[in-house]
Amino acid sequence: MSASILIIEDEPTLAKLLSYNLTKEGYSVKVADHGETGLHEAMNGYFDLIILDIMLPGINGFDILRKLRQSRIATPVIILTARTAEEEVVQGLTAGADDYITKPFSVAELFARVQAVLRRAHTGEAVVETGGPEHKAIMIGNLTIYPEKYEVDLEGKTVFLRPKEFEILLYFAERPGVVVTRDQLMNSIWGYDYVGGERTIDVHLSSLRKKLDMDSHSVQIESLRGVGYKLIVRSGG
Repeated sequence: MSASILIIEDEPTLAKLLSYNLTKEGYSVKVADHGETGLHEAMNGYFDLIILDIMLPGINGFDILRKLRQSRIATPVIILTARTAEEEVVQGLTAGADDYITKPFSVAELFARVQAVLRRAHTGEAVVETGGPEHKAIMIGNLTIYPEKYEVDLEGKTVFLRPKEFEILLYFAERPGVVVTRDQLMNSIWGYDYVGGERTIDVHLSSLRKKLDMDSHSVQIESLRGVGYKLIVRSGG
């Protein structure tokens, strides 16, 4: 069964280009040309991937992305952004995007990013809440991590992490005190075929630190300039 892709793009020529090439490649494609329409489709339909423009009429791409993640809809999202707008990339990744494509782009790049994101999505990244028994838990400092459930508790309170943020935390928690290089982290979390920049790591680590208030608690991920990162647990935290 072909993957289903929602394109939220108001520029007719670009929307047609995306739809034509993805359909030709065998994907099932639906197009929404307005922010509100796109949000409704994303919230109520089933899609394997969403390609989301930032500048849209009605409601912009950032707000659509935030609403999806706040509703715990973990459908992978690739944002479309201008080549000169790095702040859009950072804001989009922080809001919950899985990848980005800068305009203008080639059809080959489009296919590469779509295929890479879909492959990663098939590894079970969705955040799932269950009422069943709790499985293995990793207790480290003031954190309790539930790998089977993609959940983490901070001093007894559940903190919502996006899939990649959780995977980063779990990767470090399984290697406390071990120095992890940027390449190791990128290859382990995003895969060897990921074509995005290292800025992705910075954005996700920054968001993870803020959500877990790592400056104030015992568990911290330290940056070692020119080397990598390591997770430490401060005594008395």
